Amino acid sequence: MRLAATKPAAIFLAKRQPIPTPPRSVAGTRTRSAQTQAKKSRRRSDDDRAWRVAAASSDAEADDDGDADAPARAARAGTGRRARLSARRRERVPLPDGVSGGAVGEFLRHPDGVESLLNTGALESLAPAGSGPGTFTCTLRRIGFLGFEVAPVLELRVAPTATDCTIEMLSCRFEGSESVEQQNELFSAFMSNHITWSDDGEEPCIDIDVNLEVTLEVYTKPFSMLPLSAVEKPGNLLMQGLLDRLVPILGEQILRDYDSWVQQRPEACS
Repeated sequence: MRLAATKPAAIFLAKRQPIPTPPRSVAGTRTRSAQTQAKKSRRRSDDDRAWRVAAASSDAEADDDGDADAPARAARAGTGRRARLSARRRERVPLPDGVSGGAVGEFLRHPDGVESLLNTGALESLAPAGSGPGTFTCTLRRIGFLGFEVAPVLELRVAPTATDCTIEMLSCRFEGSESVEQQNELFSAFMSNHITWSDDGEEPCIDIDVNLEVTLEVYTKPFSMLPLSAVEKPGNLLMQGLLDRLVPILGEQILRDYDSWVQQRPEACS
């Protein structure tokens, strides 16, 4: 009887015995701990490096804001971004009754016609340039801009032929104070004005096609922190509005000066 009673007890104890688990590796635990510490150290190092770079950039920008020579240094170093602006305007000007396109073309080949195209009445001075025949240095009258006096100086080439006339802007610069003239290193401009005339059809006319392109170095805040489109889009609209206003005036001026030229020709012949 005693031997039979001991068997269930042995079975009961076997059921309650916990399942053994493999012991943890001390070396593996130490390895994972070392890897965790290394990652934390790298993150702290990266954060410190990012903070030092940001602080250095902030100090450099602060120095540029108070330094009048910063624009010139940026241009020489070539570190700035360039915004490219452009605009185009085409205008067809009907000719008055009795006026042919060939007669207008003859006027534009005359020195009086060249002066009309250059709009000498709005210039401070006009002189032949050394870039070849038909080139002129045109100095515009001084204008006030942001507290400075600025005199734009253009070098233009006028090339009239029997069928058309082309006016090109070869260069543009500003004269004034030293800080104003430093801006000449930060931009470039190109302009082309192509004039043609026609007697075909029922309505003789002259056609004016003007292209204007400007490249600007973007280095001042807040524009240097924005995408170039933030400068180019409003700049394009501004230039387009300028051409939309000036090109029709140019057509009217050519016809007005042509009429005066025709009226003076009999007096010159006499």
